[in-house]
Amino acid sequence: MTQKRATEPVKRRRVGGQLRLWREAAGLKPRDAAKLVGLDGPQLSRMERGVYPVKAERVRTFAKLYEFDDEAAIEAVAEAAEVPLGTGWWAPYAPFVSQAYLDFIELESEATTIRTHHPTVIPGLLQAPGYAREIISREGAAPSERPVKRLVAIRTGRQEVFTRDVPVQVHALVHETALKAHFKSGTIVMREQLRQMIDYSELPGVTIQIIPLTTHPAYGADGAFTLLSFAHPWPSVTSIDGPGGGSHTEDPELFDVQSDEFESIASVSLTHGDSQQFLREQLEELQS
Repeated sequence: MTQKRATEPVKRRRVGGQLRLWREAAGLKPRDAAKLVGLDGPQLSRMERGVYPVKAERVRTFAKLYEFDDEAAIEAVAEAAEVPLGTGWWAPYAPFVSQAYLDFIELESEATTIRTHHPTVIPGLLQAPGYAREIISREGAAPSERPVKRLVAIRTGRQEVFTRDVPVQVHALVHETALKAHFKSGTIVMREQLRQMIDYSELPGVTIQIIPLTTHPAYGADGAFTLLSFAHPWPSVTSIDGPGGGSHTEDPELFDVQSDEFESIASVSLTHGDSQQFLREQLEELQS
């Protein structure tokens, strides 16, 4: 079943958002700015909301008009404006998932830093195929075999961030409860999952911390979330986990709140080194 698109693609919205910030910093109202480039107010508003695409040359024109002189930011936005829609690895799956999930995948793929926490299961970015299949097939999101395979492929496809040209910084908080999961298929699922987490934990820039069962339940009680940071000038994003891809916002205050929450949970978790040892011990236990 295909999904109905409710919003514009996230890259277009973020390009438009930068143009709006530049205009506001220049003290210009949409109608006044639009007249200077031969547009009307509604046209400019649609560009800033991501409804209309913006060409790179127009991005530079707006920057000059607004007397915005951050060349690195201008070129980053101009470059993003030129990227065709539907070119990511996830493009073939676009008809089958929500726009919110597509937005998250694209944002995650471009982030320089990813911090993720889930209070009950292993975060999606770390899930091995077998574990992902077990979780997805029990989420009620996929009614038949084909959608399950598709969603597993999407979830594991997100792990391309670990091998891209510019390595990502990943910090994951994983509750010990998630490592104690039992499945009807036996221990094979968790053995595969633990091996993958051990492998990822050895990559440069990857930190995995285990939240012990003895940790006070108030830590992480607010649920699953992911914090995405980006290269200049793109604003950070807070993603709150939920059905259909969850919700994402560039609200800086919420990002700060969730950052504090993340660091609070990390402070009571095992260190990265101790967590690696814990994962190895769990794997040895399942193999014995």
